[in-house]
Amino acid sequence: MVTNDGTIIQIKHDILCEVAKLVFAGKFETEKDELPYRMMPGPKAKYRCCVYKEREIVRQRIRLAEGKAPQGSHNDLVVQVVQAACEDCPISRYVVTDNCQKCMGKACQQSCHFGAIDIGRTRAHIDPQKCRECGKCAAACPYNAIADLIRPCRRSCPVGAISMDENGICIIDEKKCIQCGRCIHSCPFGAISSKSCLVDVCQALVDGKHVYAMFAPSTEGQFGEGITFESWRNTLKEVGFTDLVEVGLGGDMTAYAEAAEWAEAYREGKKLTTSCCPGFVNLIRLHYPDLIDNISTTVSPMCAVSRWIKSKDPEAVTVFVGPCIAKKSEVIDQHIEGSADYAMTYGEIRAIIRAKGVTIHEAEETNQQSSTFGKWFGNSGGVTDAVLESMKEQGVTDEVNVERCNGTDACKRALLMLKMGRFSGDFIEGMACDGGCVGGPSRHGEVNKFKRARENMIKKADNRSIHENLEKLGAEQIPMHRKESL
Repeated sequence: MVTNDGTIIQIKHDILCEVAKLVFAGKFETEKDELPYRMMPGPKAKYRCCVYKEREIVRQRIRLAEGKAPQGSHNDLVVQVVQAACEDCPISRYVVTDNCQKCMGKACQQSCHFGAIDIGRTRAHIDPQKCRECGKCAAACPYNAIADLIRPCRRSCPVGAISMDENGICIIDEKKCIQCGRCIHSCPFGAISSKSCLVDVCQALVDGKHVYAMFAPSTEGQFGEGITFESWRNTLKEVGFTDLVEVGLGGDMTAYAEAAEWAEAYREGKKLTTSCCPGFVNLIRLHYPDLIDNISTTVSPMCAVSRWIKSKDPEAVTVFVGPCIAKKSEVIDQHIEGSADYAMTYGEIRAIIRAKGVTIHEAEETNQQSSTFGKWFGNSGGVTDAVLESMKEQGVTDEVNVERCNGTDACKRALLMLKMGRFSGDFIEGMACDGGCVGGPSRHGEVNKFKRARENMIKKADNRSIHENLEKLGAEQIPMHRKESL
């Protein structure tokens, strides 16, 4: 998780850890109502105005850990607002500061077309009931005395899905939200979070089911060069997981299947977009519905590797782990046969490990499961590189032009051009997060801090071809399109 406030991270993590402990002990249903009182004993509050509000927030976070929406939720999205935690943000966007000189020109008042500004005894005042947030008063003020106090959550949303109700509580519009999760770590009160499958995954482990962890390619480097997939595999087996599989293998599978689809589309003159980023797919479905038929029919790497695991173990329960919030929506909303059963963030899997009292240790990589192209799937441009390499391996000689869209803004520009019939390229690689999956909202640290470690780890990997890797692991025969059955 990435936020400027370590306190918020710690509270979220502690609640998840305590919930996991109760599930492992077989006491969750009988003791979950007591947990808010154990964590916030009072009588004095630790973080909020009162201990009662703190307990209510813990109570709603427990609901999220169960995969439920907080009480009073306005939607069925993965991304949710804990109303009790949403507080103290300014209701009005534009506020007059002490810099106001109450000047004779009254430029702010003259610029307002809605009569929202009055000149008081000491300074101007903006009536929030009349203000339409056009910003003309702020632009007109010669002293820069009017501050634009747009809420952090609202500022972070790339699709304008966040607004406020009459009480100033954040509302997320499910008709606009692409569930990228960017707002979650922008809130300084920790009021926005996501539904979790933590209780279900812990219960599956308790029940002795064949639970497989599928770790995103972006994992490498985030926890230091010494923490490899083998490190995670050893740790998770100690926790009770059956095994760990690199989703980079799914990247190889997706690239190889998409290469054939791209080649066919190119010859037919059809322009396609990638389908591996669920935030990007949600962007098309909600904001550019006319382009739905342009989405590649190839399944995402998460779905591909889940299908591979289930082909080998029909009793497998597959759990994706990565920095992505939108992956949760892919699992819940897309209903693709054979896809992952659950999706978790790094913070959630670490809470499970901590609840079991297990420590992750450095280990040498001994079971590489993806090519280096699959490993680079987690970076912006990595999908394109893998698909173009697969086209070469399949003997396709067409020179295709791919627009590599890094971040939601770049995606929106390319999709708008495609919608207008003015897109000059052949294909669009869309990554909703800046930098690609490595820049996901629930990453473990800042990209620049683990970039070198990631590069070094991938350089050490065996540089096998994509097809060679698929053949080695018996993954070349797995159905790779959304509507195909297993």
